Amino acid sequence: MAQNKTTEGKGRGRPRAYDPQTALQQALGVFWNTGYSGASLDSIASAAGMNRPSLYAAFGDKHALYIKALDQYWETAHSAMRSALTDSSLTLEQALTHFYEGQLAIYFSGDGQPRGCFAIGTATTEAVEDPEIRNVLSARLGQLDADLEARLQTAIDAGELKPGTDLAALAVLASSLLHSISIRARAGKSREELSGLARNAVNVICG
Repeated sequence: MAQNKTTEGKGRGRPRAYDPQTALQQALGVFWNTGYSGASLDSIASAAGMNRPSLYAAFGDKHALYIKALDQYWETAHSAMRSALTDSSLTLEQALTHFYEGQLAIYFSGDGQPRGCFAIGTATTEAVEDPEIRNVLSARLGQLDADLEARLQTAIDAGELKPGTDLAALAVLASSLLHSISIRARAGKSREELSGLARNAVNVICG
């Protein structure tokens, strides 16, 4: 489906077209690099190639724009997660390895220093005092745990894990590893080191 484009005038001459999805991605990048509090509407507007009135008209205020950016990030990250976890041709070990490597590709996708997970890096700070962000973050983490638990159940059915394994606890362990990898990426650990950490943890999870 073709994406809608909106025009924005800038001085005299023909209005300039911009793609709302591209503009949202640029805004996401600003939030990712500076955090919610550190991002100004001027810096977001500049990165998105829009003026502030057009930014308000397209996305609402800064808070609404952040929620939209958080949703867009999750769609991208979750698509990669589900691609790995629902591939029936993969063993549990292979699925989890693809799962972590897919997220590492996102964490190291910036032009500068590794940025880790957008949600963990920015939403956890704001969730303390912002109920809406807290609810969005909690729902996303819960969905991640549920997806991992479903994949672990498939592994039990296939005889890869022992019957009676505490799936909920193991799913939280697997998701917690992902959060730790995100933090360590942001703290300067190399992708190679983090890939090794993930592989070792997958061996533990798979028994």
